[in-house]
Amino acid sequence: MSELENDLKVADELHENGEAQKVYDVLIKYKDLQNAEVEWRLARACRILAMTDSEKKKAFTYEAHEHAKLALSLDDKNAACHKWFGISISLVGDVEGVKYKLANAITIKEHFEKAAELDPKDPSCRHLLGIWCFTFADMDWFTRNLAKSIFGSPPTSTYQEALEYFQGAEELEPNFYNKNHLMLGKVFLRMKKEDEAKKWLEKADSSNGETVDDKSVRKEAKELLRKHF
Repeated sequence: MSELENDLKVADELHENGEAQKVYDVLIKYKDLQNAEVEWRLARACRILAMTDSEKKKAFTYEAHEHAKLALSLDDKNAACHKWFGISISLVGDVEGVKYKLANAITIKEHFEKAAELDPKDPSCRHLLGIWCFTFADMDWFTRNLAKSIFGSPPTSTYQEALEYFQGAEELEPNFYNKNHLMLGKVFLRMKKEDEAKKWLEKADSSNGETVDDKSVRKEAKELLRKHF
């Protein structure tokens, strides 16, 4: 195993343990190598660092996008490159505002769909498509009208479509990501299926993971359970 292959393996293990800064430190030394596997992993690490460092959130968000964009340019047959390019556009939208995110919504979905096509066994691709569908199904009046001003006929979706993606992700790999449990709970709430919603929200709340995502999911699940049950 080469040093690079070993460091990619180490980076993945560190990521699983929520050690984004260490992932970044391990991989940034390869930044001039022009390697897609390095670049999408750096995008992934920057996304977590943006969530955990409020002072550097904007810088890490744009860095994530640059790494993802480079990764895709280096290997457009790589599912992870498409997935992280789509995610990184969405992250930039969190900084730039809803108009930017809406303007790029179709592009985001296209890259998630391409990732799912290239790696049909990756549940996270289906989860991301579920998030996309849920977002458009759940738009408030102001955002929907803003979307109309951008597209004329804006993209649409339904809670049922979102549900099918979230369920499909869970079928591919049960319990792969606690946020999928949360989103199943949220979509069942919107569909007025309280028993199912409660089951999935309690599952999301029971996670003992310690990543940034795990903590955020537990917090939201607790709030929804307290509010609705």
